Amino acid sequence: MKFIRLLILLSIVYFSGCSEKFDINEFSDKSGSGNIKGDTVYIPLSPNWTGFSNPQDIYIGNEPFIYVCDTDNNRIVMMNLAGQVLGTRYLEKPLALAQDYALNLIVAAHDTSTFVDGKPIAALFKIDMVAGGHNIQTAPLIRIFYKTSYDLSFKGKYTGISVFFDNSYYVSRTGPNNTSLTDKDNSVLIFNVKKYPDGTKKDTLIGQIPNLEAEGTGLLTANQISSMTSFKRKNIDFIMTLSGNTSFKTQWLYYNYSGETPGYENRLFPSEKGMMKINKFSQPEAVTVDNSGNIFIADAGKDSIFKFNPFGDEMQSFGGASVFNKPSGVAFFDKVLYVADAGNNRILRFVLSTDIQ
Repeated sequence: MKFIRLLILLSIVYFSGCSEKFDINEFSDKSGSGNIKGDTVYIPLSPNWTGFSNPQDIYIGNEPFIYVCDTDNNRIVMMNLAGQVLGTRYLEKPLALAQDYALNLIVAAHDTSTFVDGKPIAALFKIDMVAGGHNIQTAPLIRIFYKTSYDLSFKGKYTGISVFFDNSYYVSRTGPNNTSLTDKDNSVLIFNVKKYPDGTKKDTLIGQIPNLEAEGTGLLTANQISSMTSFKRKNIDFIMTLSGNTSFKTQWLYYNYSGETPGYENRLFPSEKGMMKINKFSQPEAVTVDNSGNIFIADAGKDSIFKFNPFGDEMQSFGGASVFNKPSGVAFFDKVLYVADAGNNRILRFVLSTDIQ
């Protein structure tokens, strides 16, 4: 009995020393490590998945397969849940991707057939995985590109994609030209799949989300959106992260159909704690939502992952420079959290200690 008590005492001393409750908002030198908030901890799974170069996004498809934007290797990598590479597809500097419910991949990358100031222009692509028999290397690739004179001078990039239940989708765009009255670079574009009389279907740009300030510093802003995610529900809510000069760098927008003027509003409001605390984040680069509505945010500026419940309350958050280096992508599936650890050129996986069998 004394031996057991001694073990318990040593365990308490050990874990209290390894999980000091640092305030992540006070990290000025990106120091610290391990779990930084919450009594339940995240446990890393082995092995780490390596062979990537600056991976900027990770996505769990509906099959489910895992897709990674292996940005500096200029490719999309397709893997199974065990981490086995099933195939790759060349695309120049892919930054974000998502999958619709017809299993098409939608990818934000660059088009090497068109250059602006010596650099390939940002472009959107769709990969028809069904038509290609799920062989990503040979599946039909369609460029989603709007042929206007403005496009050929566009110096920005596409940074996030949210797909909805009806296969419509939004794409976030950032860039330096935000003086136009009708087509600012910092915006969210709306796409629908339009069916023509001959039976063919085409992705069609139908407009932009109105009333988002291109360079706003508060709520309802599109100031340098860095990522987006939707919910697997019959709605058009989405959560976005922002890297611009804004006080609220993660915002959940929901469409209010019953308002005087139907449109997007903030689901969560500013508070003294949680996801809507002023200046809570430094450089959030990715967001995902699990089936319970919990929200995961990768903050590259704080080398950390934050987890919030559907009400915006902070739950388990962890990281630090000894764990991550500029985490830029995050995904969740079947109790496993996947992180694209861009600065360390790898994919990491974690599970909650309570989910260990």
